[in-house]
Amino acid sequence: MTSINVNGKVHDLGDVPDDTPLLWVLRDHLGLTGTKYGCGIAECGICTVHIDGDAIQSCITQLGEVGDSEITTIEGLSEDGSHPVQKAWKQHGVPQCGYCQVGQMMMAAAMLQSNNDPSDDDIDSEMWNICRCGTYPRIRAAIKSAAKEMQAK
Repeated sequence: MTSINVNGKVHDLGDVPDDTPLLWVLRDHLGLTGTKYGCGIAECGICTVHIDGDAIQSCITQLGEVGDSEITTIEGLSEDGSHPVQKAWKQHGVPQCGYCQVGQMMMAAAMLQSNNDPSDDDIDSEMWNICRCGTYPRIRAAIKSAAKEMQAK
């Protein structure tokens, strides 16, 4: 029997095969549908979650690779939307269609854990997720606002 630690809770997955992509474990077996499917080949970043605080693409990460790691999805970033990144996304009205935004927020939150004062170049380098609506200027502004809040804590 396989178990997985997601958002601080251990879930028994029964006989879910080890080669199942983490994305489908989260969505289909645990009902955590905040993480979205985009490309299936880790080129768009829409499926980004955290494993032990690092941003990873869940579409290419197999269940068997996770082990005892702590997985955080958008549902676990904060229960009430109070994470600085989530608040900044609302403040700056970042989403247009919204499809990529969960992956964008998860990537930004991971980046800000290791660099809470990113330059524009840092943001451009780390935030490689694709946004077809082109909300990149609002994403950058939201990241800078979230960074300021995180610095104040």
